[in-house]
Amino acid sequence: MVGKNCFAIASDRRLGVQLQTVATDFQRVFKIHDKLYIGLSGLATDAQTLYQRLVFRHKLYQLREERDMKPQAFASLVSALLYEKRFGPYFCQPVIAGLGDNDEPFICTMDCIGAKELAKDFVVSGTASESLYGACESMYKPSMEPEELFETISQALQASVDRDCLSGWGGYVLLVTPTEVQERVIKGRMD
Repeated sequence: MVGKNCFAIASDRRLGVQLQTVATDFQRVFKIHDKLYIGLSGLATDAQTLYQRLVFRHKLYQLREERDMKPQAFASLVSALLYEKRFGPYFCQPVIAGLGDNDEPFICTMDCIGAKELAKDFVVSGTASESLYGACESMYKPSMEPEELFETISQALQASVDRDCLSGWGGYVLLVTPTEVQERVIKGRMD
């Protein structure tokens, strides 16, 4: 979700195999560099493999270009990497969020074969995406300040996760501004 020169990315903390909960502290949001993050919903092993490949590609880019990758370029990299495996895809739906030129927020999501969906307000993915769309559409306001953005994304996540039996066990919210990164864990239903 996008605010005024900031963005927030959130996920639940449940790792499960169908209806069985395996872990309650699973990490789905990963850092690429200080102003670029990726959230990977889907199959946990594919998410970890995809993240390792993306870090490798970003480090090669840093060595060659001597700078960090911009969010738009990183989104194209992720899309190409997913499309390259289209006949045996990674079962992941990435959400990419970053601060670009002049600290302008960029967000996008894509399906498991790399078809990008760009937005100016919010993007969602995962098993609770239908209820997340409704919650985010009703709570989102343009140009929110960081604290208001945190409150909005936390309330939207909690409201949506409560309506999905495959999500839950609290939430993880990452709030990124041009000067700082705040990580917060929010409590939620534990069933």
